[in-house]
Amino acid sequence: MTTLDRTLSVAPMMDRTDRHDRFFLRLVAPRTLLYTEMVTTGALLHGDVARHLDYNAEEHPVALQLGGCDPAELAACARMAEDWGYDEVNLNVGCPSDRVQNGRFGACLMAEPDLVAEGVAAMREVVDIPVTVKHRIGIDHQDDYAHLHDFVARVGAAGCRTFIVHARKAWLQGLSPKENREKPPLRPEAVHRLKRDFPGYTVVTNGGLRTVDDMATQLPHVDGVMVGRAAYERPWVLAEAEQAFLGNHPDLLDRRAVVERYMAYMERELARGVRLQAMARHILGLFQGVPGARAWRRHISENAPGRDAGVAVIREALERVAPAPEAAALDG
Repeated sequence: MTTLDRTLSVAPMMDRTDRHDRFFLRLVAPRTLLYTEMVTTGALLHGDVARHLDYNAEEHPVALQLGGCDPAELAACARMAEDWGYDEVNLNVGCPSDRVQNGRFGACLMAEPDLVAEGVAAMREVVDIPVTVKHRIGIDHQDDYAHLHDFVARVGAAGCRTFIVHARKAWLQGLSPKENREKPPLRPEAVHRLKRDFPGYTVVTNGGLRTVDDMATQLPHVDGVMVGRAAYERPWVLAEAEQAFLGNHPDLLDRRAVVERYMAYMERELARGVRLQAMARHILGLFQGVPGARAWRRHISENAPGRDAGVAVIREALERVAPAPEAAALDG
């Protein structure tokens, strides 16, 4: 079975972690584990498989996140993931949106640990890549540690060995998905306790990790940290985190080199008919904290949406960013 370094990973984020964003993030962070947006079993079994599963070879290591609850369907889709070359398949038991609940998957499955266990067992039966679960610390009023412990114990008994835990509970009624990412208080101590109680499992914590210091406070207690919105809004934090926790690496680039390589990628994708805006939207936060960052964002935001926009827009935006003293791997 594949062994993945889970010290650093980027959370699956709908409408964000598409294949263009993942290619860009791989340039920023060569060793961070990347996840797709959630793909439902129905979309794979009844839709355009290539549209949902295509990715760039440079994205490895990359995991596919599935949304679903039927064990047979999950097994069929896990087999697709392995056949497509993904390094892991992950089951979403954390999303609280109404649409996901209506499909009987996401966070509502925390109330059905035996069904989750059946799904995990079915997937593990047909693939050799890791099968993992991403979940909350609880839902609604089922939010005490006993419920969380029971969930992990039952799913672990089915063969799951890696649990990625968003350290907030989810309110399935009354809060929007955005509010569910912010309002329920973070309880990282519950995730730490899981690791103590299940030392043989890999436990990764997620939620509220915005800086390298935030991550550093968690890593002594768990096996890894998963970064969400910060990785999208300020992607350079991943480069800083890699250097802090994984050391120097020959593939670490400075920000301008990242842009140059991403422009080459954009050229290839433009030739295939992809619009510039679909790729450029992911890089707006790259120069956060660098003089000229606002001009960079403004120029791209105003000019990338044009029907005939090309990489010249990105090169012009780069000219608006002050030269930085980033001679080596990172620029702080």
